[in-house]
Amino acid sequence: MIFNSFTFIIFFAVVLSLYYAPLSWRTHKIILLIASYVFYGAWNPPFLLLLWFSTMVDWLCALWMERSETQRRRRIFLIVSLACNLGMLSYFKYGNFFLENFIAGVNAVGLSYRPAAPSIILPVGISFYTFQSLSYTIDVYRKHIPAKRSLLDFALFVSFFPQLVAGPIVRAVDFLPQLLERKRATSNELGWGMTLLCVGLFEKVVMADTILAPIADTVYASTDRVGFFSAWTGTLAFSLQIFFDFAGYSTCAIGVAMCFGFALMKNFNFPYAATGPQDFWVRWHMSLSTWFRDYVFTPLARLKRGRVSRRWLYLMTMVTMLLSGLWHGAAWKFVVWGGLHAVYLISERFIRERLARRRANQKLALAPITVAEGGFILLPRGAGTLLLVLLTYGLVCLSWVFFRAPDLSSALHVLRVMFTPVRGDLMRSIPDSLTVLAVTALTLIVSWRLRDEGLVGLAEKLPAWLRGVATAVIIFSVLACILSGDGGAFIYFQF
Repeated sequence: MIFNSFTFIIFFAVVLSLYYAPLSWRTHKIILLIASYVFYGAWNPPFLLLLWFSTMVDWLCALWMERSETQRRRRIFLIVSLACNLGMLSYFKYGNFFLENFIAGVNAVGLSYRPAAPSIILPVGISFYTFQSLSYTIDVYRKHIPAKRSLLDFALFVSFFPQLVAGPIVRAVDFLPQLLERKRATSNELGWGMTLLCVGLFEKVVMADTILAPIADTVYASTDRVGFFSAWTGTLAFSLQIFFDFAGYSTCAIGVAMCFGFALMKNFNFPYAATGPQDFWVRWHMSLSTWFRDYVFTPLARLKRGRVSRRWLYLMTMVTMLLSGLWHGAAWKFVVWGGLHAVYLISERFIRERLARRRANQKLALAPITVAEGGFILLPRGAGTLLLVLLTYGLVCLSWVFFRAPDLSSALHVLRVMFTPVRGDLMRSIPDSLTVLAVTALTLIVSWRLRDEGLVGLAEKLPAWLRGVATAVIIFSVLACILSGDGGAFIYFQF
């Protein structure tokens, strides 16, 4: 079941009606839990067993950890939770990847080994709910939160359907307290929730699926025939497609949750207005970037007692981003994608430190020069900040080539073509190229305009009649696109 379908609209209306029926709070939570299992089971009912397994293991391990009197026993239960969740994730997501690379390694040394191909189906959302459940057991182990005694509350935390299959990755410390008392959306929250659902669907079905996906798909389906212009057109189109697709899902999830009175964390904050790689990761997939910060990067820093050296800091950054790349997909192209972003982040820190040290040595006043928040280099205001945004967006687009290309060799070929402005092959039509350029420019302008105040701030400044017209146009466009064909699944469902 996907948000951009009439099936979900009916499902959502039924669940919302039951939720606001005059019943007890416990009954309302049971309704949400059953609805979440129906929502997830609609994809493939047997995979509900994995969701239940992860839920029970982490609920029990957290309780046993809290009752343990020694640190050793607490650590054992944490290891059990890690082994079960990461083992399940490794088998379903990386089983084929590990086997393929093992076969390639064995064949490389002259041995012939060709086992039967495994038929492993990747469960939808497994990367998200395993990370979400793991964060709970780790936080209990660290004594940041108490173990939850209510299995109903914990099961609802793990499986809450708006964000179950593609995030945001919710933390127990943020969600579980919301289950203590009856949640009912105010009229304003209900209105905003419906509005966010419509905006998210507009981003998905109109911007991502209708305008951008056909262009990106055509280019990357024939990477051996692309030329300079088509390579850039397809890459820019995909950079916008994946943003509108994933940000659209997060916006829908936040809006649907708000209709039930729940608050989910913001997952995107106009990342294409970022003024550097660090600022980009502060704004892109924020629930995942903060997860890796708190459960990978920070623990690595604690391995070094005392002051963390620059070399260790760079190594921590590389390891964290390589793991982030591997989380996104079981292929070497995703590892390269993560490594490339690590190079960006390390280079940013190195350049900023060198320039700051040079200015300190020269004893120059800093007043005429600013460092854009998370910026890549020191530049004057205005034009310098704009250059930072364009440079950051360009670097991110280059990394998206590895993310979108079918394999590593295709990605390298597309990159080579993008920097060879000779004999440009206009595989896509000129109108398509102009459309991508126009959408890119508009996206960057709107992102920069809203990077600080956000959508809510903009809506509050608009007159009521204009908000009504905009909402009507969005709803009409969404319905027209859904009626024109079957809605496509969100990109991040496969991760």
